[in-house]
Amino acid sequence: MSKNNQLLELLSAWEETYKKGQLTLWIFLALKDGKKYVDEIKTFVEDQSGNTMTVESQSLYRNLRKFQHVGVVNFETGEGNKGPERKYYFLTELGQKLLENFIERNISLFFNKRIKNLINKED
Repeated sequence: MSKNNQLLELLSAWEETYKKGQLTLWIFLALKDGKKYVDEIKTFVEDQSGNTMTVESQSLYRNLRKFQHVGVVNFETGEGNKGPERKYYFLTELGQKLLENFIERNISLFFNKRIKNLINKED
């Protein structure tokens, strides 16, 4: 296996693991942006991640049920564009606090000057 193929294989494996861990953050960011139904969440995640993240609707439903069960997400029903009512999901107060704390503890560190320099450092 060439070094380039090995690099691509390792990068792909790392990205798949990374994406699985990032889905919750992306869902929460979508809902922080406002109430959304599943297709809107899916579009938000894909668009805002520059299409590096993709998610199946079934996976979103599964995650949203789990988040609702623990009280960080809830929904309201509302009219759909055509046809039956839709569930519009939103972050609860607990969900908003959870997202804020997660960002403070895990995302803000990437804005630290030293870390930013390491990320932007060229060889």
